[in-house]
Amino acid sequence: MGSLVLEALSKRYGSSTAVERVDLEVTQGEMVALLGPSGCGKTTTLRMVAGFIPPTAGRVIIGGQDVTHTPPYARDTGMVFQSYALFPHMSVAQNVAFGLEMRKVGRAERDARVMEALRLVRLDHLADRLPRQLSGGQQQRVALARALVVNPAVFLLDEPLSNLDAKLRGEVRMEIRALQQRLGLTTLIVTHDQEEALTMADRLVVMERGRVRQVGTAEELYEHPADPFVAGFVGRCNLIPGRLEAADAFRAESGALLHCDSGAAPGPAPTGAALLALRPERIGLAPDPAGRARITAVTYLGAQTEYHVEQDGTALLVARPTAPLGDPLRRLAVGDAVVLSWDAAAARLLPAE
Repeated sequence: MGSLVLEALSKRYGSSTAVERVDLEVTQGEMVALLGPSGCGKTTTLRMVAGFIPPTAGRVIIGGQDVTHTPPYARDTGMVFQSYALFPHMSVAQNVAFGLEMRKVGRAERDARVMEALRLVRLDHLADRLPRQLSGGQQQRVALARALVVNPAVFLLDEPLSNLDAKLRGEVRMEIRALQQRLGLTTLIVTHDQEEALTMADRLVVMERGRVRQVGTAEELYEHPADPFVAGFVGRCNLIPGRLEAADAFRAESGALLHCDSGAAPGPAPTGAALLALRPERIGLAPDPAGRARITAVTYLGAQTEYHVEQDGTALLVARPTAPLGDPLRRLAVGDAVVLSWDAAAARLLPAE
């Protein structure tokens, strides 16, 4: 086992930059998620770590050794592909054994390690099945076993759950996380799914257009986003354009005056044009015939209900736990007047982009 270090890792295709100077350290036993929209450079970064794509500049260091120019088969990594990449003509056991065969591991040791890996993912009873005889979740676990059986220093996962349905995705997500923690695997995972990243990773790396926008824990990114992109990508957020008018007052472009705490955010408060970032669940609302805000849509989501509200020309999304039957909140409908409230410190100022 070992750490993974990326130093100014970059990839350019002609005049187009796919990844720009990524610096990152994944410590022993840590799981770090590369998170971002399609085309942000996260998969390119992972493939440079695996050795499938040569970097234009920068270094990849695994366990203290520079492997930037080392071929994939000679790197101490195990990778799970988005498509699983199982050999259809090979049994489950043969698929898992493939990496060991390439490493010239003896038959007896190979068979023992294959069964141990299959037991880890609870598939040892299906060792003789072919991939087509397995469910999607089972195929995913075979791919995990194949990556784990080589005892990699670094475990690489490329959108490993994207081909599973929502219910199965949640189950396998927890299995992967439990396995990673139990084995102490240094892991880099690529995903575009916020919930997946928030629930699995120790730290998140938010990327956009080939650049790292912010690195931190789920709580750090959610509570203290560095910029509007991170605020809008990690969770849901009301981003209201305007400018700071006083230490506790923000004037939205619509003219609405919204209270905030300009000292709550680290660093100096933005001057001139700015954005007020306000999470939907931090906003309270109460029915009030004299209220200045009006309900424009109500969406029932079971445990939570979302209210689209307009106040003085500013649209806001409010998310509240679904009220019990008989509660006045439960009876709110489009057109009803409400009063909105929030803690000033919950309204964070971000520089306008």
